Formats: sequence, C-alpha cells, structure tokens
Amino acid sequence: MTEKRRATSGSTSLKKLAEHLGLNPATVSVVLNEVPGRTIPQATRDRIKAAAKELNYRPSLLARSLRNRRTLSIGILVPELGDGYHTQVMSGIGDHLMDAGYFYFTAHHRHRKNLVEEYSQMLLGRGAEALIAIDTLLEHPFPVPVVAVAGHRPIDGVTNVVLDHRFAAELALTHLHSLGHRRIAFMRGQPFSSDSDERWRSIVQVARELGIAIRSELTVQLDRDVSSPELGYPVIQHLLSNREQFTAVVAFNDMSAIGAIRALQDSGMQVPADVSVIGFDDINAAAFNNPRLTTIRQPLANMGRMAAQCVLNRIHGRERFRKQIVVEPELVVRESTRALELGNPSGKTNKLSR
Repeated sequence: MTEKRRATSGSTSLKKLAEHLGLNPATVSVVLNEVPGRTIPQATRDRIKAAAKELNYRPSLLARSLRNRRTLSIGILVPELGDGYHTQVMSGIGDHLMDAGYFYFTAHHRHRKNLVEEYSQMLLGRGAEALIAIDTLLEHPFPVPVVAVAGHRPIDGVTNVVLDHRFAAELALTHLHSLGHRRIAFMRGQPFSSDSDERWRSIVQVARELGIAIRSELTVQLDRDVSSPELGYPVIQHLLSNREQFTAVVAFNDMSAIGAIRALQDSGMQVPADVSVIGFDDINAAAFNNPRLTTIRQPLANMGRMAAQCVLNRIHGRERFRKQIVVEPELVVRESTRALELGNPSGKTNKLSR
C-alpha cells in the first residue's frame, strides 16, 4: 500500500506518524513544533513534514498550549452581533488578531450584567490570554490584560479606548449652528450604552457655550435594546404627534438617525428641506441611506485594531499599561443637513404646521 493510499480524510496521531516514518515520536514532535536547539538533519525534517501533510497530521493545540502555557486566543465581549457599530469594531479586532496568528472567541451578552460576568469567566476558563470588551460595562479587574472599547470606568488593568466626545459634540453642534439651526431635537442614548452619559454631558456643555437651548419637550430618551432604525422611529413619531416644532435632530447614533429620517418622511416631511438630521458613528449604511447621512465618524475598525494591538503588546510585554487611548472623531457632511431658510428660525413654515 502506498503512502497516498494510506492517507485518509481523517487525521492521524503523532504516534502513528512516528511509526510510519520509523522515527522516535520525540524527534517528530521536535520538528513539527519547531523546538529550537535540536540538531536534526534537514532531509529528516523535510521527510517528517511531507509525511505529516500526506497523512493529515494535525497537532493538538490543547496539548501545545498546556506545554507552553499559551493558547494564542483572545476573548471578546460584545452586547450583540448584528449592529453596525459593534460589527465594524469587531472586524478591526478580528483582522488584526488574524494577521498576528491569534484566534478569538466571541460572546454576546445583551447588556445583562450576569452574562457579562459569567461569560468573561468562561472565556478565561477556556484559556483566553486577554479580553476585549466592546460597549460593555466592566466592574472589576481581571487577571489578564483587558481593553474596553467605549469604556469609561477606570479599572485597574483595563485600558479604555474612547472617543473624544467633547470634540464630537463641538463638530455636530457647530455644524448645525453654522447652518442657522437653533430649535433642535436631541436623542439621549440608552442608559445601558457605555457612551450615553459621556456623550450627553458633552452635548450639554457645548450647547450651552454656543447658546443652543436644550428644551425638555424636544429631548427624547432612547431605552429600547434594539440596533435597527426602529430605535429612532417611534421617538420622532412622538415629537411629531405632539406638534413640536424643530428644524434639526441630533441622533444618538446612525441607526436612530436613519429611523428618524423615515419617521419624518412618513409624516410627509422632507430631509433636509424641512428638518436636518445628523447621526453618529458613520456605519457602512450611512453613506447609502436616502438621503445620505451627515454624521460624526468614529474610526470603528481602527479602534478595534488599536484594542487588539494593545492587548498583544501587553501579552508580550512590549508596552507599559495605558489607562486610556483617546481617538478623534471627524465630521462627515453628506445630504441630510442643510442651511435653514431665512425667515424660518423655528420651523413654523415646515410641513408640521401646514
């Protein structure tokens, strides 16, 4: 029987591979695990590697990790898997870890505190050498390096990757202010979202400095745990049903902005002719909405890459612990905002009052 006929779709063991080659299993292991400091002829090395490929030998990663005390795996905690924000951050993390030869486990917790705790411990129990948390409220230190994307709580051993929300508020409100908008509707983020409090504090501060009034009747609180345009649709419907007058909307994120635009359009209003809308994040769908969405861009994939590189640096001792990494936002002006028409400072001539 030839070697090719002996190969099957299943994998063989190290012991059987050594028997096939007529070599000591230790010698085969040294070659396949690339153990340094052992003098083995190159011809023998080549013969071992060729036979391993032919017989479909697959090394036990568990056994290797037990020997080296390394698993080359990272645990990722995320609220959910279907939202543009989270998936774009995860794509940056995944691409960077893949290039570095690391594997990763992902657990989504739906903002449930018990699952955040349970899943983080399960990831550590499965050998994760570090954790990356996205939009996840962490409450205590961990025995491994941890990076929190959109993390705002100072915790020993946890590096927070955060956006400069003060600058983001300046970009958004200065843009609307320069277009003549003063009567603006605001969305506050859900209480369980990591960025909500910091983003709202920044908006309030900048609005005060620009002389933009934040009116309680034009401020809506998001509370639903959804990641689709359905998030922003009902709150704008509520404002419209109350006959509130406004010329612009500052949405909490792009998904809620897209929902706001649909609610306005379904009420017979035009964006931006009647109401301007600005989003936050610059998810992929923002540039393809109708109208294309003006938004505050977070470099989401790059934030993921930063988080991944940070944990790798700490695993390998290449970097001292950093409490915080601050990322700058960018204003992306598209089609959903425009200058307020002269003589319409309060929106009284838009379709709301017709």
